[in-house]
Amino acid sequence: MAYRDRVESLESSAGAAAHRRQFLSLLGGIAALSCLPSTARAFQLDPSRGVLTVAPELAQVTPAVVNISTRHQVPVRQNPLLQDPFFRRFFGLPEFQAPPQRQVLSAGSGVIVDAGRGLVLTNNHVIENADQIVVSLFDGRQEPAEVVGTDPATDIALLRVSGRELQAAPIGNSSTLQVGDLVFAIGNPFGLGQTITSGIISALGRTGINQGGYEDFIQTDASINPGNSGGALVNSRGELIGINTAILSRSGGNIGIGFAVPVNLARAVMEQLVAYGRVERGRIGVSIQNLTPDLADAFGLNTLNGALITSVERGSSAERGGLRRGDLVIAVDGREIRNASDLRNRIGLVRVGDSVTLTIIRDGRQRELDLRVAAP
Repeated sequence: MAYRDRVESLESSAGAAAHRRQFLSLLGGIAALSCLPSTARAFQLDPSRGVLTVAPELAQVTPAVVNISTRHQVPVRQNPLLQDPFFRRFFGLPEFQAPPQRQVLSAGSGVIVDAGRGLVLTNNHVIENADQIVVSLFDGRQEPAEVVGTDPATDIALLRVSGRELQAAPIGNSSTLQVGDLVFAIGNPFGLGQTITSGIISALGRTGINQGGYEDFIQTDASINPGNSGGALVNSRGELIGINTAILSRSGGNIGIGFAVPVNLARAVMEQLVAYGRVERGRIGVSIQNLTPDLADAFGLNTLNGALITSVERGSSAERGGLRRGDLVIAVDGREIRNASDLRNRIGLVRVGDSVTLTIIRDGRQRELDLRVAAP
């Protein structure tokens, strides 16, 4: 065989070997994907690079996550002695005047949820007391924002921007979440700019984080740091499932315990803020508690889900609707109730004057009661 023929033969063999390696790599990647748990199968194999990625799914939501810059004025701290008239006269100081103000800048995140109306969800603590709010879009544009309304009880705020060609995040359903689901946190940690971190849902229905508030937090180990507040928690399909809100940390940085407001709760708050500018909460006039195994045995119940009615106020809408002490509320308007906090949250999102249908268990039988939510 001539030298040139041998070279062409070797090149052909090398090319075939390269194709075989690429094909085997593709098969190996497919096999690896099939062995992954279901939550990780959202990662796709990019044949051109030979890597697993979820970039296509995240690309549909990242343009909707914005940076929020705020400015507000705070008084400059002064020695209390300087406010004492006797001290000032003794040292010949002029009459006391109000201390000067200093400008404070802070940064957070937000999520565009309605491109047509320019609506942006964020946390109340991100924009609280702000004199000026500027939203920085994914493409670099900066737009002034106005506050549509706030709800400190859920730490949700709604802003409006007037920019054109906005892109809203696809909205998911937070009621279908399960512990172990793969999630991604998108925000502006430490003012660095848009950053994506990954993790799983560590727990659902967390309470006791915002004392006195309405809580139903998603807990995640996706890295959440200062500046992530108001950003997006998304699932592996690139759908918004929560608004990142808080972290549990002794140092102020991430230790793998972060919390997000479920998107279903945030949307219910948003609807009231759009319609009325505020959230008007009512009550039905009951005391409730979680169901324990001992209480379940005492009342002859075969479930631990629901909220147990421990007392009913006289003349309340609960009494007029037929609720009694010992009733177990298992659903509100057809949606199941997990515990007492869940019932409080559901009633707290119903506007005063509106009616709700409670599904209860009494004497081992299931029945439905219609109640009207009253003013506090």
